[in-house]
Amino acid sequence: MLNRTLTPQLKEIDQIDFVSPVTHVINGNALLYHMAEVPNETSRLDLYFDAGTARGERAVAGFVNGMLLSGSEQVSATEIQSQIDALGGFYESGISQETAVISIYALKEHLLEVFRIFAQALEELSFTEKEIKELLNDRRQKYKVNLEKVSFLAQREFQRRLFHDSIYGRVSDETDFAKVERENLIAFFNEHYLHGLYKVVVVGAVPENEINELIALSAQWAKGSPNKYETTLENKKESHYLEKDGALQTAIRLGRILFNKTHEDYLDFLVLNTILGDYFGSRLMSNIREDKGYTYGIGSMVAELHETGYFLIATEVGKDVKDAALEEIKKELKLLQEELVDEEELALVKNYMLGQLLKSADGPYSMTDLFLSVEPHGLDLDFYNKSIDALHEITPERIQELAKRYLNWEDFTIVAAG
Repeated sequence: MLNRTLTPQLKEIDQIDFVSPVTHVINGNALLYHMAEVPNETSRLDLYFDAGTARGERAVAGFVNGMLLSGSEQVSATEIQSQIDALGGFYESGISQETAVISIYALKEHLLEVFRIFAQALEELSFTEKEIKELLNDRRQKYKVNLEKVSFLAQREFQRRLFHDSIYGRVSDETDFAKVERENLIAFFNEHYLHGLYKVVVVGAVPENEINELIALSAQWAKGSPNKYETTLENKKESHYLEKDGALQTAIRLGRILFNKTHEDYLDFLVLNTILGDYFGSRLMSNIREDKGYTYGIGSMVAELHETGYFLIATEVGKDVKDAALEEIKKELKLLQEELVDEEELALVKNYMLGQLLKSADGPYSMTDLFLSVEPHGLDLDFYNKSIDALHEITPERIQELAKRYLNWEDFTIVAAG
């Protein structure tokens, strides 16, 4: 019988026993990954298209992504949605700079049928003038609303300057709405969706014969050549301030081009980043929120692209304390360069990161998402066991070394809007 008066014994985490999805070949440029070890009736199907915002003319990718199930002359968007609803399914779409992803959810017994409805809707998509006009009006209105938000203004300007002289630095403006033409949307759709599929992911105990049918149905959209991504990016090392009349807050974005999971310093830099700003007890939160009261929240992160990545610190502060907040951020970076992290703080962060990793590996859906985070970089799930080893081995001296190398103020793109 369990004795609840005794404290459970602590056990150090050395590794996680991961389950990897099974790989199926669609064609030479497209794969299907199947995670079948799901102990319930749920399922998810993800379709990855080479249709990110860096493709095609400016703004076109986003408009096309918003119209994927907008119907045809024969079947309306409402009728398509009703067919999917009748089977208890639903879908969502998202878009990044490099990829567009469509996720379909249903009970496993209905997943194939929901996919058939989706596939037919995609094949018959006609980009009716009515749907185009409605989407343009909706996007135009949202754009005008966003222009009043300092966070939107800062992020746009930060993107332009972080990725300057690169297609990743493109941002839309109001003139793009007037340039959208049906022919451009159809051309982009044909190239990047009907011939742009490069990855399919199925999570659920779906039988093999249905997996084979999913492969056959999606093969018609598979890419005929490998994806191409930019490999050399360099940020503008400068500060820029956007004045906004009437603003009470100032949004701050600062960072630099860095690297992704393939870099030798990536795992150790994650520890440095966590200490600095990637959990509630981080130094940035303790100083700028708890001590100074300049903000409700501030954080740092490492974002990744296929061939590279970038480091970002983001916050919103009172307009009158913008300069003071920037000085405090700068001070925290210098402290990491000049003083060793004490062992107590480092131990706390290590335990926090190990706990987060265990949480993120809980169950087949989470484990699949972990796999999808490393797969684009040619890595497998063993990457996370290597991250555990790196956590156990990292020292205060190593953290200081990385801070001196990567957290120099003069290397940053700094944007404030407010």
